[in-house]
Amino acid sequence: MSAQVIAMILAPLLGLFIVSIGNGFLSSLTTLRLDTAGASETVIGLVSSAYFIGLTLGAVFHDRLIARIGHIRAYSSFASLITVSVLLQGMYFDVWFWFALRLLYGWAAIGVFLVIESWLLLASDQKMRGRILALYMIALYGSGMLGQIALGTVDAWGEGAPYMAAAILASLSVLPIVILPKVTPVVERVEALKPLDLLRMTPSGVIGCFGSGIAIAAIYALLPLYLQRTGRDISEVGTMMASVILGAMVLQYPVGRWSDRQDRRIVLITIGIACVLLSAFVITLPQSSPFLIVVFFLLGGAIFAIYPVAVSFAADSTSADALVRMIQGLLLINSLGSAISPLIISPVMAVMGPVGLFWALSVLNILMVGFFIWRRGARPESTPAAPFAPATPYSPIGAELRVTDEMIQGAIENDNTDAIHVVLPEQETAKQ
Repeated sequence: MSAQVIAMILAPLLGLFIVSIGNGFLSSLTTLRLDTAGASETVIGLVSSAYFIGLTLGAVFHDRLIARIGHIRAYSSFASLITVSVLLQGMYFDVWFWFALRLLYGWAAIGVFLVIESWLLLASDQKMRGRILALYMIALYGSGMLGQIALGTVDAWGEGAPYMAAAILASLSVLPIVILPKVTPVVERVEALKPLDLLRMTPSGVIGCFGSGIAIAAIYALLPLYLQRTGRDISEVGTMMASVILGAMVLQYPVGRWSDRQDRRIVLITIGIACVLLSAFVITLPQSSPFLIVVFFLLGGAIFAIYPVAVSFAADSTSADALVRMIQGLLLINSLGSAISPLIISPVMAVMGPVGLFWALSVLNILMVGFFIWRRGARPESTPAAPFAPATPYSPIGAELRVTDEMIQGAIENDNTDAIHVVLPEQETAKQ
């Protein structure tokens, strides 16, 4: 990697790292403060879902805004909105007010990720994207883990201190962006594949991404509630959440490389079974057990690996010129799963208690495993066409960033003409 490329990607990665520290502890803190204030599980789920709804809406509309006002101005605007929403959240408590603020936060946060990912895309070619994507994942998960670890310390500073700290971090994240060379990345609007087209083309990919969205959002939004309801203080909640994110960061790549040598549906089935067993361990193990932190580490690795393996499976049967549209469509499906997750799982916790979270995760994964087994019987085993690339479901630009030269070459060698006819308009197919 040349010095010029390093200089190009250092600033956006640093900005991402700074803003994501605050995002890491604020997501857990919001759930914990709502619980402390006596909010019901359903209300907590409603407020938590607002963030993911904001992410989904922003992913659909922000590319036009960024193209109109430019990346530096857009990033500054989004970071300012994050700062304002966080400070207002710390100033006044009201459930509906917090719902609106978390919606605004999610809407602005996805704008931040769009700007950062488009800058990384500009700095890379297809041969280099794998390495840049790896650095992106390290910055994202590393900062999230650090934010969770810092949760107890920041909360000890005072009731309003965490909100001020998150606001300061969001403001500081602007500095690396504004000192970049005045190069404006180009965001080309690519229309994502429609859900029905994706469902016809890759049912397992759609179900895997949708289920992954439900599970990941439940971890971020409702696992802190479970931990606090089972007697842990804020510092212990942060440590447990950090172990989950560490598992996501450490285990995603080895699981993905395993999927390169195996039918990816077998990998998805195995991951789903692992999630069921690990959820059962959480339900049955004593809350004082030292093994719980190991279980959470493994659970994080399993849950966060479902999305990239499902996307890789879908890519195995997609034409090269439809890869970006396919991944963006799966991202939208994942986002929809995230948006409804707290709304459907929090009532389960209201009826069954905190442990209802893990009963819900068990049922979700049992359903996915059953679907993957059925699909494997209905369709012959598929051969992985391109090396696995790690991924996190954030913005549409991230879809283009992860389409590497190896993935394109794999799609060309796979030459799946049936998939081409499913996902491309007739006139595009005729050109081939």
